Amino acid sequence: MASQEVDNAQLGTASAGITPGSQVKPEMVNNSVYQPIDRSQNYQKEEFQVLGAVQILTGAILLAIGVVLGSILSTAHSFRSFFFTFYTGYPLWGALFFVVSGSLSVAAGRKPTRNLMQNSFEMNIASATIALVGFIFLIISLVVNKLSIKMCPSSQPPDLCIYMGATANGFLSLMLILSLLELCITTFSSIMWCKENCCVSREAISSPPNSVE
Repeated sequence: MASQEVDNAQLGTASAGITPGSQVKPEMVNNSVYQPIDRSQNYQKEEFQVLGAVQILTGAILLAIGVVLGSILSTAHSFRSFFFTFYTGYPLWGALFFVVSGSLSVAAGRKPTRNLMQNSFEMNIASATIALVGFIFLIISLVVNKLSIKMCPSSQPPDLCIYMGATANGFLSLMLILSLLELCITTFSSIMWCKENCCVSREAISSPPNSVE
C-alpha cells in the first residue's frame, strides 16, 4: 500500500514537469516585426499602402511632365525662361524621391518590420523636404513666367509668347498641385508613424515590467 502511494506521488511529479525552486521565464518578444498595440493594425497597413501608391503615382506623373517639358524645350529654345523649373531638375529628382518613398510605404504596409518602418519614415521626411523645395521653385517659376510674357522678344509673335506662357503655367500649376499633395501625404505619414511608434515606445519604457513570482 505504501509503495503504491510513493509510485503515485512520483507519477504526479513527473506529469507536472516542475521541479522545486524553478522559475518561469517570461516569453521572449520578437522585435523584428513591428506590432502596434492599437487594434486597428490592419487598417493602418492598408492606409500605408494606399498612401504609398498615391506617392508612386505622383512621382510618375511628375516625371512624365518633366519628359514633356524636355521635349518642348528641344524645339522651342527661345522660350527657355518659361521653363525655369525644368533646369532645376525638380521633375527628375523630385519624382525619384516620391517613387522611392512611396515604394517603401507600400512595403512597410505589407510587411511592417522595424527596419522598413524606420526607412519609410526617414524617406517620407526627405520627400517632404523635397516637395517643399519644389513648391518654392514652382512659385518662383510662375512669377518669372509672368514677367517673361511681358518681356517677350520682339522677334517672336505676341500670340506665340502668350501661348507658350499659358502652356508653361499650366504644367507648373499641375506640378504645384502634385507637390502640395506629396507634401501633405508625407507629413501625414510621418505624423502617423510618430504617433503609433514613438508614443507607444515611450509608454512601454515608462511602464515597469511585471515581476514573476
